[in-house]
Amino acid sequence: MSSPSESPTQTLADSAISRAPRQGRSLASFRRMLDATKALMLERGSEDFTLQDVSDRGAVSIGSIYLRFESKDRLLHAVIAEELQNIVEKERELIEGILAQSSSLADFLPRYVDGYSGFLATHAQLLRTIMQRASLDPAVSAPGRETAQKSADLSAKAILTFRDEIRAKDAERRAHAVFRIVFATAARQFGLGSTAESADDKIWDTVKSELSVMALAYLQYEG
Repeated sequence: MSSPSESPTQTLADSAISRAPRQGRSLASFRRMLDATKALMLERGSEDFTLQDVSDRGAVSIGSIYLRFESKDRLLHAVIAEELQNIVEKERELIEGILAQSSSLADFLPRYVDGYSGFLATHAQLLRTIMQRASLDPAVSAPGRETAQKSADLSAKAILTFRDEIRAKDAERRAHAVFRIVFATAARQFGLGSTAESADDKIWDTVKSELSVMALAYLQYEG
């Protein structure tokens, strides 16, 4: 049962499981259920698979799946919640690594644009499926929004590490705007919120190299 202060993503994770595993063998079986479901989501690029597919892929019985999850939706909720939590932590590690290599805003921005766009490319396949589910499932939409906000806050905070170099009066607003611009541009390239056909590698190579230049000029503009 969730507490009033629990995050939407943790609430999704907690409510997904009917009976939590406690011993080694059941924990291993539970892990195979989640891994098999995630593998099928990546392989199919959708939720177009059955619990029998999960059973076969994960070498777990249908009865074992229903012991832990009352439905396929609940199993998907568990996988999505775990993935959203992992994404935030991996993104935090990525940004901390970029900051450690950067001594100025001009150093940071190209590394950030390149690193963050690569991060989205790596996770795009699963993120597309999660976003499709979030558009139809209120239980997933709130955790999705929470993850998006955490992502924005992580990037903006990193940009604001170089606050002394930002000449704009409202530095926080500009930092968040830079994240939104970078995300929106990269997301289009990798088919997040758009069709895969909208991607163009040649255009993206040019735009990516210029994004950090535009972001730096925008952050240092005093108007």
